[in-house]
Amino acid sequence: MPSSMSDNTLTPSLPPKPPTAGKPAIGLALGGGGARGLAHVVMLEAFDELGLRPKVIAGTSIGAVIGAAYASGMSAREIRAQMQEVLSARFELARDLFAARARTLPRVSRFFSPLNAVLSPEALLDLIYPTRVARDFAQLDIPMKIIATDFYALDAHIFEMGNLRQAVAASMALPAIFEPIVIDGKAYVDGGLVNPLPYDLVREGTDFTIAIDVSGVPVPAPDRAHPTATESLFAASFIFERTIIREKLKTEQPDILIQAGTSHFQLLDIWKVDDILAAAIPAKEELKIKLDRIMGAETLPIEMTRPTALPVPRSQTSTAVVPIEKPRLLRRLKSFKRTRKPGV
Repeated sequence: MPSSMSDNTLTPSLPPKPPTAGKPAIGLALGGGGARGLAHVVMLEAFDELGLRPKVIAGTSIGAVIGAAYASGMSAREIRAQMQEVLSARFELARDLFAARARTLPRVSRFFSPLNAVLSPEALLDLIYPTRVARDFAQLDIPMKIIATDFYALDAHIFEMGNLRQAVAASMALPAIFEPIVIDGKAYVDGGLVNPLPYDLVREGTDFTIAIDVSGVPVPAPDRAHPTATESLFAASFIFERTIIREKLKTEQPDILIQAGTSHFQLLDIWKVDDILAAAIPAKEELKIKLDRIMGAETLPIEMTRPTALPVPRSQTSTAVVPIEKPRLLRRLKSFKRTRKPGV
């Protein structure tokens, strides 16, 4: 294992506790956002450290990539170690895959489609996934829903059975970077185009929902006034994602919404893995506090009851405690406490 693994001290995590029985059922949604979504691993560490386990996971794009590994039985710490090994030990390869032009990459030509010279998501998954990641939905420890976009139907498709890695590849197939994935005669592309934060898919059968938002914002370059054509292309995905999330939140909200704190990273900053993990630590601590409170209290911080898709400045975030304003959440928790067996 490379020496870069010692970088774990930059973003420390506690040993995972055994999952705790008798807890409310959690539905977890992991959003899309390219390299920013590496922060999902830090959020999953919060679950492990509290001894909690989601009942169901829904993932889009990078959320599907990391969610599938977690649902396969890997701990968050193991996923972190795998990511840092791949993205640090193979730094040059990862950088070439995501930043250089195809004609300069004879070493990695197998990652490119012979038809259109874009990356193959399935080949990339073979590079980054350990053998422990399931190959079929039936092998998962935690049920999972993976969102992709049916290219010709112009609609979302939810994968819940069959070939897991194909479904993950379809969910992460961002146009202009990855080739579409064809499954049963249908072409699929990145799920973030239709549902970048799929918390609406984890409500059924759960007591409350948690959504992790890793969408981004365009960051101005210090040496020029306007974006390049390439920057505009990638920024378009930010605009799609944030617009969809904003509109969803007007009609339906998760019970807990966490912004991972990585919005200033770019879509392809995959080699900045340590910086991204470190940036997500405050959000992880926020999630742990909210999980602690929601598990045993009748009241929640005000910011937990009024989620927004856009980051709120710290100076505007209240820590006041108010009665729960979410009827579904309050009803579910009260029902759970009434039916819970003594001592559980």
